[in-house]
Amino acid sequence: MRVLLTGANGFIGKNLAMQLWAQKDVDVLTFGRDQNVNELTEMLERADWVIHLAGVNRPIDPNEFVAGNHQFTEQLCDAIRDTGRIVPVIFSSSIKAEQDNPYGKSKKAAEETLLQFQRETANPVFIYRLPNVFGKWARPDYNSVVATFCHRILNNLAVDVHDPLASIRLVYVDDVVNSFILLLNDTDMSGGFVEINPEYQVTVGGLLQHLREFKKTRDLLTIERVGSGLKRALYSTYVSYMETDCFAYSVPRHADARGVFVEMLKTTDSGQFSYFTANPGVKRGGHYHHSKTEKFLVIKGRAQFRFRHILTNELHELFVSGEKSEIVETVPGWTHDIINIGDDELICMLWANEVFNREKPDTFFDSQDNDGQ
Repeated sequence: MRVLLTGANGFIGKNLAMQLWAQKDVDVLTFGRDQNVNELTEMLERADWVIHLAGVNRPIDPNEFVAGNHQFTEQLCDAIRDTGRIVPVIFSSSIKAEQDNPYGKSKKAAEETLLQFQRETANPVFIYRLPNVFGKWARPDYNSVVATFCHRILNNLAVDVHDPLASIRLVYVDDVVNSFILLLNDTDMSGGFVEINPEYQVTVGGLLQHLREFKKTRDLLTIERVGSGLKRALYSTYVSYMETDCFAYSVPRHADARGVFVEMLKTTDSGQFSYFTANPGVKRGGHYHHSKTEKFLVIKGRAQFRFRHILTNELHELFVSGEKSEIVETVPGWTHDIINIGDDELICMLWANEVFNREKPDTFFDSQDNDGQ
């Protein structure tokens, strides 16, 4: 499949082009502002699809809206006509096409040109009226409020908010790109308007609060729920605006004669992650929990896990090593020890189902274990 992409150097275009280039069965043709209409016609002779992203949104002269959005779309339709071929078109319009301003009018005129082209030629046209699109590679202080906020927060710059209660409609660039790509493989060629799913709605103040919480993560070691939905997309976007000197950061390291203990990350509702080391012969643990549970994964070395039921005194032990990926889970009501029985340093990852609370640690040392640590 050959896909002709206009506006490939723009924000959406860059994200789309990278995903299309990664597909072995897709050949990407790009048309930019420095090329002429003759080249466009030549590309259309070979193209199976057109994804029309080129446009003007912040010109110096408002008349450029007409030339960049409406007139270029007319040239594209005429060029397809000249080939005598059917070349489906995906067009990135804007929700502002409903507004009575120069930009909105130019986008609406481009839509009408395409729809008329479809009626006259039966050439399928798919129109996306996109709300605010956000994601990596958008330009701060240009046309993406998310990019602007991310850039400013990460660089400790002032963020001006005129109306924190104002509502914003957002779609994530990866969802836009995925929708385009799915359409390329769809058999329904009826055309028309297409919506992006999911679409998010958030207030300006709410958006700013989410991003500021992300910034606190490195100080508090606590991360928001960033595994799905809007927060997942926002967090990925936020991180993409980090400068290279911010790629790494240090966390507190607690060391004594036994080894080291390092907390890596805390979550708002799913516990925390850490790791510890133990020198040869060192024992860690010697305590039990009433509710807390943990998962241990020995990465390096050899360990003996010893358990005792605090009511029945039933004993159990396990031997694990870094040579086998095996999770050992602690159970409420059982004391547990971890002893380094090897000749080298023991390194063990640890997940606890709750964040450690010094006021209510739910950690009780075993009265029968005088050397518990």
